[in-house]
Amino acid sequence: MTAQARPNAFPLPSEIRDVPGTEGWESMYPYFTRFRPEDDEVFWFYNAMHFPEPMPAFDVLTAEIPYQGLGAFTTRIFSFPTTLGVDHRIVNGRIYITAYPVTDQAEIGRRLALFQERAGFYYQNWERLYGEWKERILGLIKEVEDITVPQLPEFDEMEVVTSGRGIGQNHYVREAYHRCIEAFSKMWHYHFEFLMLGYGAYLVFFQFCKKVFPEITDQTVARMVAGIDVFMFRADGELKKLAKLAVDLGVDGKFGSGADPADTMAALGQMGEAGRKWLEQLEKTRHPWFLMSTGDGFYHHHRSWNDDLSVPFSAIARYIEMLKKGQSIERPTAKLKAERERIIAEYRGLLTTDADRGAFDQMLGLCHLVFPFVEDHKFYCEHWFTTLWYNKLREFGALLARWGVIADAEDFFHLHHTEADLALQEVSLAWAAGSVPAGRGYWRPILKERKRIWEKLKEWSPPPALGPMPDDIADPALQMLWGITSETLASWVRKPDAGGENELHGFAASPGVAEGIAHVLRNANDIGQIKDGEILVCPVTNPSWGPVFGKIRAAVSDIGGTMSHAAIVAREYGMPAVVGTGTATKRIRTGQRLRVDGDSGVVTILG
Repeated sequence: MTAQARPNAFPLPSEIRDVPGTEGWESMYPYFTRFRPEDDEVFWFYNAMHFPEPMPAFDVLTAEIPYQGLGAFTTRIFSFPTTLGVDHRIVNGRIYITAYPVTDQAEIGRRLALFQERAGFYYQNWERLYGEWKERILGLIKEVEDITVPQLPEFDEMEVVTSGRGIGQNHYVREAYHRCIEAFSKMWHYHFEFLMLGYGAYLVFFQFCKKVFPEITDQTVARMVAGIDVFMFRADGELKKLAKLAVDLGVDGKFGSGADPADTMAALGQMGEAGRKWLEQLEKTRHPWFLMSTGDGFYHHHRSWNDDLSVPFSAIARYIEMLKKGQSIERPTAKLKAERERIIAEYRGLLTTDADRGAFDQMLGLCHLVFPFVEDHKFYCEHWFTTLWYNKLREFGALLARWGVIADAEDFFHLHHTEADLALQEVSLAWAAGSVPAGRGYWRPILKERKRIWEKLKEWSPPPALGPMPDDIADPALQMLWGITSETLASWVRKPDAGGENELHGFAASPGVAEGIAHVLRNANDIGQIKDGEILVCPVTNPSWGPVFGKIRAAVSDIGGTMSHAAIVAREYGMPAVVGTGTATKRIRTGQRLRVDGDSGVVTILG
């Protein structure tokens, strides 16, 4: 992105001041995440899509490693012609990113030749390679499940002697921890192996449509790939099956809105054979389908459905209520497919040459082939794997807590992963020496202060972008995924005038118009608070929030474009949505009445 300083744009990174009372926050993060003087010349935007909250020290690994994987495939492996990787910085706990473009035409041509050969191989062998990918990711998931975290008892097991193993438990503390970190890195490389090619295929089709149909909207292009069955929505489908089973078995009366899941299960356990059958099915369903993070797998405290049953049980109760009223609880897939085929036929009919029709068919066919991965990978990677991974790390936290190095197992996540490694090694030394870890007096005050700072950083309202306003944003991926365009940037810096203070503009992500009461949600753990008929307003929605879409009338987000996960989920659930507003969570308050126009991309605050 080329940038040129303009007045009244975004603050420069060097102009951002510490949140009062958080001085020293930088010590929580690696040195390379700090803004540098030359960064004032670069445009950065706040990645609220993936990191809507301040980062705990350990969780920053979910930026370090993913951006390594992303850049490896775009820059070094597939050699995307017009873009390299993504760089990130942290200020006041928030992650800002920038994308490095390739602008030299000779270099674009050199990279294009490599890309066509390498990406072409994957496109031509997609089904076989994707099948192998599933085997690899499932193998990696099992590898994490099978990692044993040593307990470091007073005396090692007798088996060490009788088997002649020759290795003490403290060695396996190091090995197990490093295996966890290495598995996380592998997962993120697997994550991006196919993903950027999936986006690339859609991008080529998108650009073709924009060229041959100058008046076509981004949303119309997106609807040509809507209604495709994807694995990501299976978890919500399993909740609907449990709701239907409860009705069929006659145990539906034990489910109520806001009921405690433990009380519900206890009541079902007293209902004889019918209750037992439902509970048995619940246990079968929970692995893997309840390994859905309430967030997007980037924060340790965004627990899964399995860790907090209130979210899935609330959805089951809602689906039972709808079934008893004779209402459909299915996604409008048939309607989406019919609409998809109508739009495809309509626009294909506008093409006048066999060459254009052939290109249209080929590119759209490739989109339909690759699109399932664009959503499916999220369940395998950000949800199934990451839920198990975080819970495995909690076992290391419990080990440090038992040795008194940290006060609580959850404090583990306020150590950077390299600091956690040091703390674990010191415990291994103390176990071997029969001594007391020095970490008892060292880490506890540090972590207490970090937690205080982390809570204080939540009060900061980060600017949506930093640095000079770009002259132009030529990267369509920034528009489709994050909703970053020249127009949206202009709207972010423009103060509302007297006639437009009640309007917000964003991307028309999912068609339809709805009115309702706003519920502003900033923490993914609070999604259970959403009430029937409300309009969800949040930094970004998430595929794991599927059950919430059975309650709300519409969705509004700060960040996102027409091919963001938020937009895809909204379309799949037939829900009006406007994404990429930039400031919705700042300008809208819970309880205000809104009109969400998913056709025009306008959100109106009615009162």
